[in-house]
Amino acid sequence: MSYTVRPARSADILGIHRLLEPMVGRRILLGKDLAVLYGATQEFVVAERDGELIGCGALHVMWEDLGEIRTLLVRDDWLHHGVGRRIVEELEERAREIGLSRLFCLTFEVDFFTRRGFAPIGEQVVDPDVYSQLLRSPDEGVAEFLDLAHVKPNTLGNTRMLKDL
Repeated sequence: MSYTVRPARSADILGIHRLLEPMVGRRILLGKDLAVLYGATQEFVVAERDGELIGCGALHVMWEDLGEIRTLLVRDDWLHHGVGRRIVEELEERAREIGLSRLFCLTFEVDFFTRRGFAPIGEQVVDPDVYSQLLRSPDEGVAEFLDLAHVKPNTLGNTRMLKDL
């Protein structure tokens, strides 16, 4: 079963949104407006087979050395075929290319990310100066990374994980 992983194009965003909808319905991922997805097109990679999207993931830069893997999902009929692993590998390669040395994720899939070298994190993993700068970000992913109280309802059951590249 062959597939390709490639950078997303704006024409992929509706397909990414369709992939995301069932995960939002099952409360696995938070919904994203189309405007947000289009604005993040360059952050995404997609897995594709015969012109159909079967998975996606995004790399979001949070700080000089820190990025987040977000919106990682694989269509149910493609689970356990290496698609998620391949997407994460591509995102890690992109992270290295742009100079990131650590990757964060917020996930229910602890075993999957543990096998890829991620480990659960505690309260604060950045120095106080960086923390104070990150507090200014309007990005919900940054708030989740910082474990801020106002995002707790969105993160219940999720594990905050980090990997050194």
